[in-house]
Amino acid sequence: MIINHFKNFDWILIFAVILLTGIGLLSLYSSSLGTIGNFTNFNKQLIFLGIGLVLMVIFSFIDYREIKDNSYLILILYILGIGALIGLLIVNNPIRGIRSWYKIGPIAIAPIEFLKVVIIALLAKYFSARHVEMYKFRHILLSGVYIIIPVFLIFIQPDIGSVLVLLLLWIGVLTVSGIRLRHFFILFLCGIILSLFAWGFLLKDYQKQRIISFAVPEYEPLQAGWNQRQTKIAIGNGGLFGAGVGKGPQTQQGFLPEPQTDFVFSAIAEEFGFTAIIVIILLFFVFFWRVTNIALHAGNNFSRLFALGVGFVVISQFFINTGSNIGYLPVIGVPLPFVSYGGSFLIAMFIALGILQSIKINSTQ
Repeated sequence: MIINHFKNFDWILIFAVILLTGIGLLSLYSSSLGTIGNFTNFNKQLIFLGIGLVLMVIFSFIDYREIKDNSYLILILYILGIGALIGLLIVNNPIRGIRSWYKIGPIAIAPIEFLKVVIIALLAKYFSARHVEMYKFRHILLSGVYIIIPVFLIFIQPDIGSVLVLLLLWIGVLTVSGIRLRHFFILFLCGIILSLFAWGFLLKDYQKQRIISFAVPEYEPLQAGWNQRQTKIAIGNGGLFGAGVGKGPQTQQGFLPEPQTDFVFSAIAEEFGFTAIIVIILLFFVFFWRVTNIALHAGNNFSRLFALGVGFVVISQFFINTGSNIGYLPVIGVPLPFVSYGGSFLIAMFIALGILQSIKINSTQ
């Protein structure tokens, strides 16, 4: 029985994710040779990967219908996640000016990463129960309440990247749930109004400077525009096959900021070249293809929406991260999924992958 359980795994999806994580580990090792000077993050990421794989297997044995049919469980987890976000604003000391993590010894836990998985389940449950009434605008508004609460709490941390990912997740699930075109345009107009309000009253000066430096590259090239200037230099240094492990000048000499998290894409491009970037893009394509395949063969709307929700989170973070690295989007601090250093996202996504395996296994029975 156990052998048959593992035979039904989507091994292509799992191997794609492990390869992405492996590329990230190689980049972590390489960047640790330079100014960072130690391999703590590399060693911790290995441990996070091991924990994630174990949790993936455990959750694959849990029938996803136990989650689907238990509205109270999903709601309780959502409330706990909101409570964790509130706690960050009360008891936590900021890291680099942002209150996004609980520091427990050498480990930093970001509750928003686990809450993303809960919100995917929450939206899947909400819309799967009301898919025949999606023409009613009130369902869109009510689902928006579940999103706006964590969005507000994350915004004041401030973590603009996670705000954008949650909003894209909501819009993505709305789209595949059957939102009407006129309702979509109403949301679009509301988004423009809220963006103007945020610019005038909510965004901090450094966030405005990043957006301005993106729109006008000549604006403060040694201050707000410095990061993207360095990422472009690093990517240009890489060529087809890269400078080699530990040999990227921008990465190793400290010119490239955050080479293990926000700008790991540029670090990989510099040290492993355009070839490695093509491999990463192909692996993300495989990821979304397999997740979509699970959604298409799922037995009910909840499992379809959950699978697509996982895909939306990963792909949106992929596009935001790569876009900011190559200069097509402003820098807002979104890590590259599975590749950037970060235990909370890695473990949370492996839990989601375990639920996806459960969906695939129970849909074929």
